Amino acid sequence: MSEQQQKGQPRASHERFIYKDDEAIEKPFNWAQVARLFTYMKPYRKQLLPVIIITMVLGTLTRLAIPAIIIMAIDQAIQPKDGGAASLSKLYLYAGLMLALYIIQWAANTYRIKYTNIIGQQVIYDLRADLFKHIQKLSFRFFDKRPAGSVLVRVTNDVNALQDLFTNGVVNLLMDCIQLVGIVIILLLWNWKLGLAIMITVPLMFFVSTKLRKRIRFAWQDVRMKQSRINAHLNESIQGMRVTQAYTQEKANFSFFTGVNGTNIKAWNKASAMNQMFGPIIEVTSAVGTLILFWYGAHLIQADEITVGVLVGFANYVGNFWDPINRLGQMYAQLLVAMASSERIFEFIDEQPTVGELEDAAELPRIRGDVSFDSIIFEYEKGRPALRGISLDVQAGQTIALVGHTGSGKSTIMNLLCRFYDPVQGAVRIDGIDIRNVSIESLRSQVGVVLQDTFIFSGTIRENIRFGRLSATDDEIVKAATAVDAHDFIMSLPDGYDTEVQERGNSLSMGQRQLLSFARALLADPRVLILDEATASIDTETELKIQEALKKLLKGRTSFIVAHRLSTIRNADRIVVLDHGQIVEQGSHDELIREQGTYNGLIEAQYRFLSA
Repeated sequence: MSEQQQKGQPRASHERFIYKDDEAIEKPFNWAQVARLFTYMKPYRKQLLPVIIITMVLGTLTRLAIPAIIIMAIDQAIQPKDGGAASLSKLYLYAGLMLALYIIQWAANTYRIKYTNIIGQQVIYDLRADLFKHIQKLSFRFFDKRPAGSVLVRVTNDVNALQDLFTNGVVNLLMDCIQLVGIVIILLLWNWKLGLAIMITVPLMFFVSTKLRKRIRFAWQDVRMKQSRINAHLNESIQGMRVTQAYTQEKANFSFFTGVNGTNIKAWNKASAMNQMFGPIIEVTSAVGTLILFWYGAHLIQADEITVGVLVGFANYVGNFWDPINRLGQMYAQLLVAMASSERIFEFIDEQPTVGELEDAAELPRIRGDVSFDSIIFEYEKGRPALRGISLDVQAGQTIALVGHTGSGKSTIMNLLCRFYDPVQGAVRIDGIDIRNVSIESLRSQVGVVLQDTFIFSGTIRENIRFGRLSATDDEIVKAATAVDAHDFIMSLPDGYDTEVQERGNSLSMGQRQLLSFARALLADPRVLILDEATASIDTETELKIQEALKKLLKGRTSFIVAHRLSTIRNADRIVVLDHGQIVEQGSHDELIREQGTYNGLIEAQYRFLSA
């Protein structure tokens, strides 16, 4: 995140706040992808599918049977077509039968809604879990290109957009299709002439609605993009709130937010307006069909081809015919929303880690700690090498300090050792084993990392330290905290190790957060320990307290220290000096001072800064 972005300075235009992953996905409607989405329902087909099918069939059959009973009630009980007298007993019989069918329909629909919601929510749970699990496997390059808010919207908004589809949409689609087929068959059986006359408007309706489909789909894609940008900006603004307020840039930041918020509501209104066009199309078509029904139906009654009961029954069936047509139109719009979201979800799920494991990757055995960098060349961006032919051999138990100007490649070397990235050329080896040939988990479980910008999770102090090794006992947690001189300040907190800390540990000082990260890393008992500017935020008094503890804790471990403070690096077994991605000097502190080279210049510059 740039300094300008952090402090909320105004951008030239909110349209500049666009990320590569938020560009519209220009693909045709992909039914194979829809089928892929529905594969998440497969695990539950044996568990609840029979119940849903039974309730769905019962609900549909009762809905189809009720208009037929109305026809019989009119033609046999109210106005018998044979000219006989009206029969009150028959009318009661048909009324009772209709009541029974309504009760069956109500019970079937109640159970169907209950069980479809159970399945739907479980499917959403599985999909969100798969997405989050996959995101955790993706490499640093993936997150380098995307703001956190853009990733967040995939796991929340895009998955939530599929809820209606899975809870009700699929079953309603099947019910409506069955109902439509049933109504068409019944209408043609009762009177094929009147049935065909009514349905003459259907092709016209489908022709008009088809023209809207592509436009609606891209409109909902645009909505998803705009929502992603809002989430990305909100995440950035909240994380940079201190800087925004420190530079009094609240107005500029709010102005930018209203820009992205305004484009979002415009996109939503546009997509929603297109969606709502389905309703009027269905209503107009239904009205035309009803006019045809009564005009042509009256003609058939006069010609003695149908009875009044059949006409009334037809009217009921026509009403029941256009309702599912309307719902299918809405369902298609819902499917378009789901398609736009599923495209973005599967785009992430299909993303492959740039740092991957071999199919036959072996488990890295318990390591001694010999580390070698063999002619490493690495690029964050193609054609701009960050490391240029780095070769370095480190023996087990040695402490190596990496120094150099900002951007010289110190942290990059550590990222390669943890296999957050892979080199373009060369190899990193531990105990002679190329780390690309072993599983990532077995590698990182033996490498501990303490960063300058340490991350403290919401929860207790105890839980944050235990994050280094979840199986650790309370005594081991206390021992690790004591070793880095964190125990005393922890016990001074209101609830000691059970004190709840806020997100990112904002209730703790910078130095206290660093000490907790030390305890977390040391609890993991790594064979290789990386301290990347780990003491930069610790005051001098605190640093003096942990120097002796670090000497004991680093003993027997291969350690890499990235630091600028002389007190942190002067006792290292070897100091490696980097400049523009190359090793320019290496040796002990005294040796490098005597050489009067780059290292000596860095030390002198530090002394001048401290004495100024």
